[in-house]
Amino acid sequence: MSSDNLPIEAKLLINGSFIPRDTFDLHSPYSGELVGKISEATVEDVDAAVAAAKAAQPAWAALSPQQRGKPLAKLAQMIEDATPELARLDALSLGRPISTFFDGHYAVTHFRYFGEAAYPVGTSSLNTPGFMNVSLRQPYGVGAAIIPWNAPLVFLSKKLAPALAAGNCMVLKTSEKAPLSSHRVAEMLNEAGFPPGVINILHGHGLPSGDAIARHMDIRALSFTGSVRTGRAIQKAAADSNFKHLVLELGGKSPAIVFPDADLERAAQETQNSIMFHSGQTCMANSRIYVHKDVAEDFVDKFVAFAKARKLGDPLDEQTTSGPQADKTQHEAVVRYVEEGKKASKTIESSTPMPADKDDLFVQPTVFLQVPENDKLEKEEVFGPVVIINTFESEEEAVKIANDTEYGLYAAVYTQDIDRALRVAKSLESGMVGVNCTSPTGAWDMPFGGYKQSGLGRESLLESLEDWLEKKSLYIRVSGLNSAEAGSSTVLGR
Repeated sequence: MSSDNLPIEAKLLINGSFIPRDTFDLHSPYSGELVGKISEATVEDVDAAVAAAKAAQPAWAALSPQQRGKPLAKLAQMIEDATPELARLDALSLGRPISTFFDGHYAVTHFRYFGEAAYPVGTSSLNTPGFMNVSLRQPYGVGAAIIPWNAPLVFLSKKLAPALAAGNCMVLKTSEKAPLSSHRVAEMLNEAGFPPGVINILHGHGLPSGDAIARHMDIRALSFTGSVRTGRAIQKAAADSNFKHLVLELGGKSPAIVFPDADLERAAQETQNSIMFHSGQTCMANSRIYVHKDVAEDFVDKFVAFAKARKLGDPLDEQTTSGPQADKTQHEAVVRYVEEGKKASKTIESSTPMPADKDDLFVQPTVFLQVPENDKLEKEEVFGPVVIINTFESEEEAVKIANDTEYGLYAAVYTQDIDRALRVAKSLESGMVGVNCTSPTGAWDMPFGGYKQSGLGRESLLESLEDWLEKKSLYIRVSGLNSAEAGSSTVLGR
């Protein structure tokens, strides 16, 4: 498939075959061009995909990790070769600038790693007289993933790769806003060598297909990245059905704390990039910045200068650093927050040049100062290029206001005092903390996930396999083993 042939017809992949369904239109948020005719999965399609995965799973799990790794590794190479095309597809469907597209490298890293690293190890014990006890790590069977629109290839890879490596077969649902890059990957799967049914890719909306996945009795594990509202609905559906194992990576309202001894130039540049990257449409963007009052004015000047230097425009232009909001619904939601915020707080205009005749697509980078701590801007995730910069006077105050949120995905602290950095990092209620750095900075081998309503569970190269494997304990009576004590009790462990 070539992304030049528009509109792209994205069909459902079920049991190795592409299935057409009634379609909905996908338009470029920048040009308005019709870029996709997307098949809408039904409840019956979910059932068919799950049945295909269930039928394929025993043979897939029976393969050695090395055998399962071969198609994973081949898929990694195919994604690497197609990265420019995948970047273009995300630019077309969601306005993501091709200049910021790191997703191909991210996906390649995950599929290559899990193509070689899936050797789950159990435990053994001789601590019970007369027994040799062991634990096994076994796949759940059928797993599912529901991925968001803002970085589809990232989330496709970080969920599929470990689940498949562990021996599960998968049903993945894309976001209705950004299915094109996932559909392109679906076209690679047969050539990569995945047997039919091992990976099934569906497109469509939360209702009906997303809800059907969350409620399906044969899906035993589900990983979701998206909003708190949808995560809550999935958790309820899982409880109402079969208590499937859940991994939820939800929203964020991430704080960054800047102390007076910080490198202000770096802090301003990095925090600006964090919130303005991808037009603010990232879950771990530092949308709240707390700056010590003694350096606040200098910091704000630097921050605004960096924001002003951003180039808003065509996401297919290599010089563009910020694209439009993903669609009109997202644009209107962000504009409402900005208009309401202007009524209660001081706004600093970034004066970032706006593309001509595109006012209904772009949101100019917006800085609010001294927003009241109980304001909607402080508490709710805007998901746009909108930042709050407030001041503080003491370390204790900074930690208190940074933690005054129901979110806890990512936090950052800028200071040259290592003792203070570690004190604050320990006190911040967040699953990830950057010291003299901020999001999207992370590490492949560190857990990714949040506190509070930012989610359940963790994902990373080293931890993701855990969420796709059940633990089983085997108690094996052995004749003649510690025979003096054997049989003294039928209760294990005594």
